[in-house]
Formats: sequence, C-alpha cells, structure tokens
Amino acid sequence: MESQDIRNAGLKVTLPRVKILEILENNVSSEKHMTAEKVYKTLLEEGEEIGLATVYRVLTQFEAAGLVKRHHFEGGNSVFEFNRGVHHDHMVCVKCGRVDEFRDEVVENQQIEISKRLGYELTDHSFYLYGLCPNCRKS
Repeated sequence: MESQDIRNAGLKVTLPRVKILEILENNVSSEKHMTAEKVYKTLLEEGEEIGLATVYRVLTQFEAAGLVKRHHFEGGNSVFEFNRGVHHDHMVCVKCGRVDEFRDEVVENQQIEISKRLGYELTDHSFYLYGLCPNCRKS
C-alpha cells in the first residue's frame, strides 16, 4: 500500500520513501509518534543505508503531501505520525514523553462552538494536554 500512497500524493516512488512510510504506517505500537532520529535508527536496525538528511527531507515531503502529520509537543523535538485521516487529540506526559491519543465529541463540539462565537471559521486545530502518565505518577 505504501507505494500507492506515495504515488497518490504526487511523489515519485523511491526506496527511501517506501521504507520511511512503511515504518510510520506499520508503527501501531505505543510509539505512534516518531522523531526523525527514531525513524533513522529504525532504518539502521533494519539494515537500510538511508541517511538522516534524507529522512528529514522525506518526512518534510510527506508532511507537505498530507501523508504524515508533524507535531511540536512542548519540551521535545518534532514528531511525526502516519496520517490515518481521523482527527484526534493528544495527552503528553511531561516526565517521560509518553503520548496517548484520544477523541472526545464533547471537546470537539465545544471547540467548534467557541470558534463560531468568536467569529472564526475553523479550518484546523491541535489540542494537546500535558500531565503525568500513570507510570510516572507511581514513581
């Protein structure tokens, strides 16, 4: 599917693009949000010889094409996640950096109402909550 996703985004299908998108798309573990450095390390672990500069360039191209989303969580580097087309918000642990995704219709509706009340046409939004995750609260 990765090759078709790349082609549909108007990009040429290359080995670095396929491998990087594959890592992001198949990364359904708890670490859905990866830094460019983490993508690079994963490529090295898989025996791929793709440079860090190429990883940054490809991720920027994917972001521009809408294949990935970039987030700038406070206190950390940019992280990237595969764009599955479903909006969600994020809860970020300020101690360990853990990121949990959530969707809440009440919150979504409230944001729409606030934008209307202030006269805005809402085109996009990001909602990040910061706190201590259950594991860090224990320690």
